[in-house]
Amino acid sequence: MVAANYACPNNNNNIMMDQHRDQSHVINELIGVIAYVKAIADFRITQKTPSCCLIRRLKLLIPLLQEIRDLDSPLPDECFICLRKFHKAFHSARKLLKACSVGSKIYLAFESEGVMIRFKSVYQKICQALDGLPQDKLALSEQVKKQVKLIREQLRRAKTRSDSQDMELAMDMMVVLSTENDRNADSASIDRLANKLGLRTVEDLNTETAAVRKLVKERRGHNAEATKQTLDILRKFRRFAGMDDKNIFEEPVAPKALNKSPSIATPHEFLCPISLEIMTDPVIISTGQTYERYSIQQWLDSGHRTCPKSGQPLDHLTLAPNFALKNLILQWCEKYNIELPKNDAARPPTSPEKASTEPENRMLTLLTNLSSSQLDVQRKSVIKIRKLSKESPESRVLIAKNGGIPPLVQLLSYPDSKIQENAVTALLNLSIDEENKILISKEEPIAPIIEILQNGTIGAKENSAVALFSLSMLDENKSTIGALDGIPPLIELLRTGTIRGIMAPLLQILKDNHLDMIDETLSILLLLSSHPEGRQEIGQLSFVETLVNFIRDGTPKNKECASAVLLELGVHNSNLLLAALQYGVYEHLVEVAKSGTDRAQRKANSILQQISNSEQI
Repeated sequence: MVAANYACPNNNNNIMMDQHRDQSHVINELIGVIAYVKAIADFRITQKTPSCCLIRRLKLLIPLLQEIRDLDSPLPDECFICLRKFHKAFHSARKLLKACSVGSKIYLAFESEGVMIRFKSVYQKICQALDGLPQDKLALSEQVKKQVKLIREQLRRAKTRSDSQDMELAMDMMVVLSTENDRNADSASIDRLANKLGLRTVEDLNTETAAVRKLVKERRGHNAEATKQTLDILRKFRRFAGMDDKNIFEEPVAPKALNKSPSIATPHEFLCPISLEIMTDPVIISTGQTYERYSIQQWLDSGHRTCPKSGQPLDHLTLAPNFALKNLILQWCEKYNIELPKNDAARPPTSPEKASTEPENRMLTLLTNLSSSQLDVQRKSVIKIRKLSKESPESRVLIAKNGGIPPLVQLLSYPDSKIQENAVTALLNLSIDEENKILISKEEPIAPIIEILQNGTIGAKENSAVALFSLSMLDENKSTIGALDGIPPLIELLRTGTIRGIMAPLLQILKDNHLDMIDETLSILLLLSSHPEGRQEIGQLSFVETLVNFIRDGTPKNKECASAVLLELGVHNSNLLLAALQYGVYEHLVEVAKSGTDRAQRKANSILQQISNSEQI
């Protein structure tokens, strides 16, 4: 009996030791998951901010997990249940973050809202785990308890926050997705979209193609519409880069000529980085990289002036034959009895000198033909000008330098819908460059653009809206757009047209980390807030809180723009000013009125006067 009584404590100690090992094992696994996601090098641009935020919040949980692991006493059952919930949440987070790191960039851009739902689901699971944590039964330090409280507050805000994609990215996604194959803004939008998504080089596109192949295989028909759209854009990107856009599901493991000899591994340096086929006429470009002549010439003829593989600018367009590599390829083929593909007679090499001088010579003729008395000549010329305007900064400078902007503005009022659409799109492409914005504005284009926005084809309306957004970056154009009654058709298109989803990105971009877009976005929202329907769309409490945050913590220009928008909203709806007061705007306005920019001081003083008048009433 005594022996039995003596044995019980040992059994209990063994059980306690086993439990402690179990809890240590589970917690070490959770900490390991955090270490794994911390080591992820980079994320897709559309999910970079939420991914980094999630990792930061997971790291905040490490002190809590370490303290629980190091407790001497066994954990209560509620704590084991909590750890299991953490385990489920952490593994969901790891899977999501991995997808945001290596998944298809195009698909993730399409599914940004769906991915945000997954982020919120992870936050929900972590919240549930924290809510079930029996802190009163755990000997946690006061510092960790405070940190848990802070984490809970952050997670609850994260569950309700609505992040959004870049405004320009949203527009370009919608325009590029047009069902028409030759939309006027198509090429310029493809160029911007490829740049936004980091799909500029052939290497980028080959990596993305592999990711899309994997995606299609895994999805197995699920969410077929998004998958189809992803494939459509990938094909456009590849076509724009001069790559094969039809056989993207074929694995480029060997050149087509070597299919009969699968056991022979082709030296990597024998393959063209663009076509991924063995080269028959290798040439060297200015960066020292070698390509198949026809493939690189296609790339150059499309207006590109960078190396497809490295993205480096080209110092010149001369293509030098790589005789040494060609001899090596011939010797290797002879050794293994492999027949090289025949050179396509329909693909004669283009003279480098001709490639470099033809655009400039052609430009003068095209610009002259914009004023031709023959309708067919005008149509062909404006289409070519539109295509040239999307190719490169050099083309846009060349058009403006040779006097192309005035005749394009004149064509906005031409009684032909196709000419109007091509002209407004060419001006949109040209307005990408800041100096061209000024040159375009001097020709007074706002009125005819608004006319097209009201009465043009759907494609012309969309491009007119984007053109107005672009030109409104200049302060003098904002008042002109409002004075010419351009806001109602703009809002109508935003609400009912194919770019109706752009209002949400406009409102939410202010919460993103792309600081270079904040002032422009606030300027656009100021433009829209001058009209009743615009105020109705943006007059939300969450937006007012965002404005207050910028007035408190933003750059001087942020504070100026945010104050201007708040004043415009408050003049027409005093309740929004009362809401701003609840968010603590008063003391920040006083500070801006003392030390802000001249315009910010005026706006802040006007708001303070509005608040004073409201209190007197």
